[in-house]
Amino acid sequence: MPETSERQKREIEYHKGHAAKNSAKAASEVCFDVIENPRRRWWNAYWSTYDMLKSYDLKDRRVLVVGCGFGEDAFRIAHMGAEVHAFDISEDIIALTQKRATNFGYKNVSLKTMASEKLDYPDSFFDYIFCLDILHHVDIEQTTKEFVRVIKSGGHLIGDELYTHSWMQAVRESYFIEKLIYPAMTKFIYNGKKPYITEDEHKIDEDEFSIINGAMSRENIQYFNVATGRLFPDKHSILSRIDRTFMKGILSFGKYFAGRVIFSGTVIK
Repeated sequence: MPETSERQKREIEYHKGHAAKNSAKAASEVCFDVIENPRRRWWNAYWSTYDMLKSYDLKDRRVLVVGCGFGEDAFRIAHMGAEVHAFDISEDIIALTQKRATNFGYKNVSLKTMASEKLDYPDSFFDYIFCLDILHHVDIEQTTKEFVRVIKSGGHLIGDELYTHSWMQAVRESYFIEKLIYPAMTKFIYNGKKPYITEDEHKIDEDEFSIINGAMSRENIQYFNVATGRLFPDKHSILSRIDRTFMKGILSFGKYFAGRVIFSGTVIK
């Protein structure tokens, strides 16, 4: 890779240990339920993002999966018939994911190690770009420029990202929430684990999202999780359904309360 920043070095160092702890992933099959199950979880952001993907004909289309990790989304999208190119900043992760691809015969998945801020792909190369929980790890402005460079005009950008409006984040960082409420919520929702893997991560706000949104036209933006992931874990499907119904009911005001945003749009160059 080109010279790495201090932030990127911290990401790489974390994922070196993360790959070592998850070596069994190489022998782990991918579940295709989110693609094949006819009973859709409309209240779940991840499933709704796949509903967006399923609305496109991906067969033989060239798709970039950004920050692919252990390859779940790369393999799922390949299963949908696409020619998939995927990358991650960690060569340890990519080495493990390559073993997984070989073990399960994913010949239509090409894997590389790189950072999203400097992509090693030709101009106007991709029909689709898919990103899941990656924007809060990267320099969004530079990453978006690279997205626009490598995608074809008329190509589609699809994603699912941690999000918070700046006013909601100010509430979150208030003394009462920070010192008294948040530690208990973290223990309840994340079983005491850290919600972020490095000190650099943060939910993107409306200004940061506007950068990625500004690259798209004819966009479809949906906001999720005013309480899911904040007050209770997403495994509580009844509460999550109520949460989603509320978010749909408040329409565009959802951007002020959401904890997650999903999006798709066309990139016109």
